[in-house]
Amino acid sequence: MQVTFLGTGSGAPSTRRNVSGIALSFDQSAKWWLFDCGEGTQHQILRSRLKLSQLEKIFITHLHGDHLYGLIGLLASRSLRNDSAASVELYGPPGVERYVKAVMDVSPVHLHYQLHIKIIEEGTIFEDGDFTVACRKVQHRVPAYAYAVHEKEKPGPFLVERAKAAGIPAGPLYAALKRGEQVMLPDGRVVDGKDFVGPSQKGRAVVFSGDTEPCEAVKELARNADLLVHEATYAFADKELAVRSGHSTAREVAQLAKEAGVKSLCLTHFSPRYENEDGDLTMEDLLREAQEIFPETALASDFASFSVKRERNTVGEMEKPCYNE
Repeated sequence: MQVTFLGTGSGAPSTRRNVSGIALSFDQSAKWWLFDCGEGTQHQILRSRLKLSQLEKIFITHLHGDHLYGLIGLLASRSLRNDSAASVELYGPPGVERYVKAVMDVSPVHLHYQLHIKIIEEGTIFEDGDFTVACRKVQHRVPAYAYAVHEKEKPGPFLVERAKAAGIPAGPLYAALKRGEQVMLPDGRVVDGKDFVGPSQKGRAVVFSGDTEPCEAVKELARNADLLVHEATYAFADKELAVRSGHSTAREVAQLAKEAGVKSLCLTHFSPRYENEDGDLTMEDLLREAQEIFPETALASDFASFSVKRERNTVGEMEKPCYNE
């Protein structure tokens, strides 16, 4: 799985950062999911290596404009660019359906694909053969949710050489053994598939906080996750501003990540006040205060990616921003 940041600023776009939008793409699959869709997100997608036609699901954390105002334009552009685009599922808190309908009623949008809107409640909101997605309500100025994407455990690899050494003929028997079944061989032996399959591969987990104060809901959702993507709008010296606006500081998020036992932490949703390198506090100060508590912390930047690898012994590293000129 790979997390790509399309916007990492808070409130309003700046020359360095767009507002919130995060893509999650998958191994050996062209599909991808979008978490939040602030103004200008479709422009960021055009500059990235993502294809709008392959967008499958959109998850909105809350209905503040810097997480939402790019939604209608993105949906409309997806329709204009591909008359036969596959359907999209939109997940969000109560009110998102009224928002979409109201804008489309005032400025008619004719989608050439089906849009399925699903109003979320706490708990599991999606499940298929590969993934589950759960959400929890967090602490912000409006109803807001964090999302956790859990990959299901993968069966271990079929040990072909071991099967050959045991004299098992190739063909349908291999498929049965790979499923863990007991089979009878042509010579009368009965063998157990469990003896010919390697250890299962633990699924990965990625958690997206949305906008929130540090809270138990996110900590519980992120327990032992491979990656926690959490807003850190302010430095701890500006905690009063964070409390007033329902946001988090980098130090508090690092403490939460440590207590949750996550493997990696990536901070995002930064106030532009820290972009001035001559200011009292800078982005380096945010990173420093977080790493003092949780060393495996990185700062997100627009177009940077974070790979979440399977069965890794070390935490993932933030990759350099990659985009189309």
